[in-house]
Formats: sequence, structure tokens, C-alpha cells
Amino acid sequence: MNPRVDFFFDKPSQWQEEYRQLRTLILDCGLTEELKWGVPCYTQKGSNVVLIHGFKEYCALLFHKGALLSDAHDLLIQQTENVQSARQIRFINLQEIVELKAALKEYVFEAIEVEKAGLKVELKKTKEYEIPEEFQEKLDESPALKAAFEALTPGRQRGYLLHFSAAKQAKTRESRVEKCIPQILSGKGLTD
Repeated sequence: MNPRVDFFFDKPSQWQEEYRQLRTLILDCGLTEELKWGVPCYTQKGSNVVLIHGFKEYCALLFHKGALLSDAHDLLIQQTENVQSARQIRFINLQEIVELKAALKEYVFEAIEVEKAGLKVELKKTKEYEIPEEFQEKLDESPALKAAFEALTPGRQRGYLLHFSAAKQAKTRESRVEKCIPQILSGKGLTD
């Protein structure tokens, strides 16, 4: 147990008992406990394997390379269609964790083996994402906007494309594009 992480397990939370049970289970698998993104993250020789986090409706184990796991017990969940690598196992009560203890350890040990083998998730390339029509029109009209967008990192480009594409109505997509143009021109990402 890493004392820097204790605060996470000591602070009042609706998931406090579940968090503690998950912590014990993961540490039994021989991983190193660290604090990353404000939550307990468990690593194998410095590589992220699994973390514990919670939401209003559930708490979860998040496997960083969950897409590479065999999912023998059909427990892994892809949070959204845009999440390419990580997968969650969600819990709504302590009893679920207790009942699944053996299966959860299997997932953790498999995730450790994925790290030891150096396996990588093949991520979708930015150029494979569809450019919404409303944004493509603006890129065609403005060489400066096109150059600024192409100068962004692939992650920032993806962020914008996903943000624009998430809107169901053309009017909303147009509005999003208009609001983001100044940010793109200044070389910033969606959340910068």
C-alpha cells in the first residue's frame, strides 16, 4: 500500500467499502500502487495496468489495455464507442466484488501478462475519422484554418472531430465548428 494513495480510500464515498475490497484484491496480484489522475493506479514495472475509479451510479476497475483481454467471463465494458483501448468492469455493490473475486484476479493477471509481453492496442489513425461536412466546408473555404488544423497534434485533431461529430443536428455541428475556429487558428486543442 502506498501512503500517498490512502486519502482516496479514507475519504467519505458511497463506494468506500468497494474501493477497499478492490485495493486488497489488486495488491494481492503483486502490482505497485501509485496515484495517477487523482485515483489509485496499479502498475507493472512502471506501466499502467488497472485503476480504480468511481462514478455516481457505479465504481469500476479500468484496464488500460482492456481491449486486448480475452474477457473470459464477459465482464468488460467499453465506456463509449470512441474508447479504443480501455475497458471497465463495473460494480454497484460490495457483494458483486466478493462473488467475482477469482474472476477479477484472472483479469488482473491477464492484464499483467499483456504488459509483460509488450502488447499494444492498434489505435485508429486520425485520418480514419470522418470529417463532418460542416467542418469540411470551412476547411475548404479557409486555407489558414486548414493549415492550422493540420498543424495540431493528432490527439487534438481527434478531439475536435469527435466533438463536431457527436452533434446529431447539422445546426449544432455548425455552431460547434464556428465556436472552435478561433481556438483552432490559435493552435489550441478543444480543452486547452
